[in-house]
Amino acid sequence: MARPATIADVAARAGVSPATVSRVMNGTRAVDQEMTERVRAAAAALDYSPSPLARSLVLGRTNTVAVVVPDLGNPTFHGVLRGLSHAAARNGYHVLVADSAESVTAELALAQQTRRRCDGLVLVAPRMPETDLAQLLRTLQPMVVVNREPVGEHASPVVTADYRLGLTELLELLYADGHRSLAYLAGAPQSASNTRRLAALEEFGATHPDLAVEIRPCGVNFVDGHDAAGPLVRSGVTGVLAFNDLVAMGLVSALGEAGVAVPAAMSVVGFDDIPFARYVTPPLTTAAVPVTELGELAWQGMWDLLSGGPPRRTVVLSPQVVRRGSTGPAARSRPETADGP
Repeated sequence: MARPATIADVAARAGVSPATVSRVMNGTRAVDQEMTERVRAAAAALDYSPSPLARSLVLGRTNTVAVVVPDLGNPTFHGVLRGLSHAAARNGYHVLVADSAESVTAELALAQQTRRRCDGLVLVAPRMPETDLAQLLRTLQPMVVVNREPVGEHASPVVTADYRLGLTELLELLYADGHRSLAYLAGAPQSASNTRRLAALEEFGATHPDLAVEIRPCGVNFVDGHDAAGPLVRSGVTGVLAFNDLVAMGLVSALGEAGVAVPAAMSVVGFDDIPFARYVTPPLTTAAVPVTELGELAWQGMWDLLSGGPPRRTVVLSPQVVRRGSTGPAARSRPETADGP
């Protein structure tokens, strides 16, 4: 088998130096048009293509960006990654993904480690404290932040959804259905989007004094929602707002196992509109977040930084409430199981 052509082979065939071949192939410096054509013709004749590793060393970039997410098990983050990676590919970039598993310590370490190997860093829904985020913004540029406002003077592009508005509209839906006793299954305490949801609850409660909302620590996955069912049934609430669709689906599953009808005995709403939300029984009422667009916008912000364009600042997308079968008029009495109250 013939050995692959090298840069020296191309240089010899074109009658130029290897440095000139490198400049032509990498576009790092203007080269005489006639010489450029000779180099490209020689490369084509020899079927030569520059090594990606060599190109990265010459150009000082890897054509890769790092993305750190808190939980790859959550389909919401899959949507963000899909939009971001497809958009990056159109500019010749690849995406390196790291999962912090909801650990602030791991998140900080991953952000620092992956940034050393990549040209930029995208933090998706970072859980770290503001002081740590501000430090990273000073030291790890270029950076883009998704679903978390950066702090300090080193502002980075931000793309986010208005989680406060989304939860407010879900509250309005339940209130219009006659629900006056609700529970909120809270997400991770370090989640900024959970903080926005809590703010929406406080604001809505201040203008609707006849509404009672219990805030219950829960979590972010299916099992957390499933485990929350028993106490909710005993509490007598008629409606539940889950932190996200995974929690809501876990709750609906457990309520079905307990013989509690949804929505006749208890209404349940989620958040995000992940792909499975419309296919559960009953289909889940939720606030749809345009996650693919979030990812695309995150890449646009990163590309602006990498290409020297004017940096974008904050872009806020609005969730859209999607009413399905998991909500209905408030039950008149405490939910009942198959074995009785």
